[in-house]
Amino acid sequence: MTDHQRPERVGLRYLAVAYRVRKVLDEQMTTSGLSLARTKVLQVLEHRASMRQTALARELGFAERSVTQAVEALERDGLVERGSDPVDGRAKLVTLTAEGAAALAASTEAGDRELQRIFGTLDADQLAQLDTLLAALDAAAAAH
Repeated sequence: MTDHQRPERVGLRYLAVAYRVRKVLDEQMTTSGLSLARTKVLQVLEHRASMRQTALARELGFAERSVTQAVEALERDGLVERGSDPVDGRAKLVTLTAEGAAALAASTEAGDRELQRIFGTLDADQLAQLDTLLAALDAAAAAH
């Protein structure tokens, strides 16, 4: 069996490529104003009128303390607002600001351009094959 036929070898190569793509994507998005991580937070908020920080942490799969720190930084930058939850005054509701929506749009556009540059090197058949393979890998990982 050659190296490119060994699942563990190909798996490690996949992880290395995924890391590189993520790093390049993050760098390009950051130059437009938002890191990939900050973009993810704002994307979740974009689809909600507002939400509790604890729900935001669950949605992102992050620790609550990490989300609190991220939200505090986003609030300092004027990209989100925090206010008391009218149902539970102890909880904080987080809302995307107009400035946050504009920053999110710029970051998303930069990310889309970079993904187009990278994945645009594949033809339509290769993209379809990759999509099928990724779905199979995702299903295998989810079944664990």
